[in-house]
Amino acid sequence: DLPLNVSREILQESRVVRVMRKRLVRKTLDMLKDIAGRDNGDYDTFWDAFGRNLKLGVIEDAANRDTLGSLLRFQTSKTETGKLKGLDAYIESMPEGQPDIYYVAADTRAAAENSPFLEQLAKKGYEVLFMIDPIDEVAMANLTQYKEKKLVDISKEDLNLGDEDEEEKKRQTEVEEEMKPLTDFLQETLGAGKVEKVAVSKRLTDTPCILVTSKFGWSANMERIMKAQAMGDNRAQEYMKGKKTMEINPTSPVILDLKARLAAGDAAGA
Repeated sequence: DLPLNVSREILQESRVVRVMRKRLVRKTLDMLKDIAGRDNGDYDTFWDAFGRNLKLGVIEDAANRDTLGSLLRFQTSKTETGKLKGLDAYIESMPEGQPDIYYVAADTRAAAENSPFLEQLAKKGYEVLFMIDPIDEVAMANLTQYKEKKLVDISKEDLNLGDEDEEEKKRQTEVEEEMKPLTDFLQETLGAGKVEKVAVSKRLTDTPCILVTSKFGWSANMERIMKAQAMGDNRAQEYMKGKKTMEINPTSPVILDLKARLAAGDAAGA
């Protein structure tokens, strides 16, 4: 059924070749799902060799994105070093009340484990996927959700940690009002050139403050990766760079000391 006048361009657009490609891809994915369902370690061997290709597939193959998502494997905050976990297993082990699938990008597992963004999630018992391969974050940005669960970068603003009751919302509002003089002072001192805004954090338990990025730009980790590219586009870096929000921990002794100094009129000391 192939045309007699054969050239690369004609074959690429041939209906027969498209059907063949579709069936080959489907058979390959079915075979990979079968291997992934075995307990003999075969899939771990495959993943070590071709895991990055599957992540690339998530980026490029929109039609099979959900199937490829089920084949992805990551280290997490609840797995031992070197042990990997899939998104299906992650969702099965999610505690009641966890709304989303959470991930954090970093250079190494150690850096991810020590990230201050994990503090409140660890306290709630939420598991976090570690994105320690540079392609991971791009793959997650393309996957966006899996089985109706959103994939959320915990280093970005407006992190949803589950439903808050009315008492928690009221307490948060009271804390924000109490801290408003300090957040306004920090915003004015740092200026728009350094941070877009200063807010009271819901994700910190020990760290005094953190910088989070806006939802629709690069994360700080992606910005670092792109700056390291030899052929990077400086113009793209300017408009893709995420705006920074400073979040302060209202229970931190450092922040409480700053608040006390500001209240006492010691702005220079603060």
